[in-house]
Amino acid sequence: MMLYHGSNVEIDRVDLNKCRPYKDFGRGFYLTTMKGQAFQMAKRVSRIYGGLPCVTCFEFDENAFDDDDIHVRTFDHAMKEWALFVINNRNRNLVITDDTEHNQDNRYDIVIGCVANDDLALLFRQFSSGLIGAATLVKEMEYKKLTDQYSFHSEKALYYLKRIGCLYE
Repeated sequence: MMLYHGSNVEIDRVDLNKCRPYKDFGRGFYLTTMKGQAFQMAKRVSRIYGGLPCVTCFEFDENAFDDDDIHVRTFDHAMKEWALFVINNRNRNLVITDDTEHNQDNRYDIVIGCVANDDLALLFRQFSSGLIGAATLVKEMEYKKLTDQYSFHSEKALYYLKRIGCLYE
């Protein structure tokens, strides 16, 4: 399976230490199956930090799903569990307990699911502040057009990614 990473630089080697924390699925290296989405991210990053929009292409070896040493969390669609997972990972003040689902401690090597884009930011804030309940959150998410993301959180997960090359627009 081909995955794409949009940035303002070519990625020759993934360095997890350079990845920012408090993202949707925790600190990790994020990719998508959608080349157009990766180019949009590359343009955004280039506007902010300079450089040229670049999409680095990777081949993902799906044998990772059969590796007992790789812990994968998959969210098939936007649902309450996914929303709470994202909110917890973005929360800089999260008090970690055993029953709080999150990936701030990289308990998962790979996480797959929807992107919590700007369309969802208001919903998440309303839910987090108690203005809307879980049922309203889930119902409103049904009307949002969401894209996908794959995040890699460990060196053993990165083993299943092979850099193919870079694309420029």
